[in-house]
Amino acid sequence: MTRSAIGARLHLMSETRTNRPRADTARAALLEAALADAPFEGWSDALLAKAASKAGLSTGEVKLYCPGGVIDLIIFWWKQMDEAAREAILSGEVPGKIRERITRAVLLRLEAGAGHEEALSRARARLLLPDGIADGAQLAFETSDMIWRAIGDTSTDFNWYSKRAILTGVWTSTLAIWLGEADPAKPETRAFLDRRIANVMEFEKVKARANSLLATLPDFAGMAGRARYGAR
Repeated sequence: MTRSAIGARLHLMSETRTNRPRADTARAALLEAALADAPFEGWSDALLAKAASKAGLSTGEVKLYCPGGVIDLIIFWWKQMDEAAREAILSGEVPGKIRERITRAVLLRLEAGAGHEEALSRARARLLLPDGIADGAQLAFETSDMIWRAIGDTSTDFNWYSKRAILTGVWTSTLAIWLGEADPAKPETRAFLDRRIANVMEFEKVKARANSLLATLPDFAGMAGRARYGAR
């Protein structure tokens, strides 16, 4: 999917859903107004107040729909991008190899923020402040979870957590490269992502070999228990 296509999908989500709850309609209006000024002013209470004025929302409505202030608006935007990327990942031709599916999914998630790189960079910086860092970590994990689910992951137990933890590291580091790269084609980002995915695949191979080896070892705990208490 091209950048223009995913951008159109995101625009469609934010503007034309007739069944959107009133709260989301208000947040979408705030977001549209805020994105124009965020690259210059950063994500602050002043930006939120300015966006509210542009969107025709009162102070009371802003407090109702964004009780956490501007961070709530960033969270709303982030989830919009996640949803746009999820729909894009599920559409079109899906690669057969897991490595290619992950790469495609990460790139599509990055493209969901295309055209707003500076605003996104400022949002990322805002989430690194003490009152936003927990939300930022949660959003990064949710993005990783969305990607795994969208490409068909059905893992459970420890694998479920380890896959998402590893991809969260890949996602956050790749996002930093993407935001700092001036070339619209993002060749450095793609090369960096390819290297990171290669590292993940190698780790998975090592883990699989380790699990196979552990499965062939004797049950030392069971042997010790039988030696102490006898066979039952």
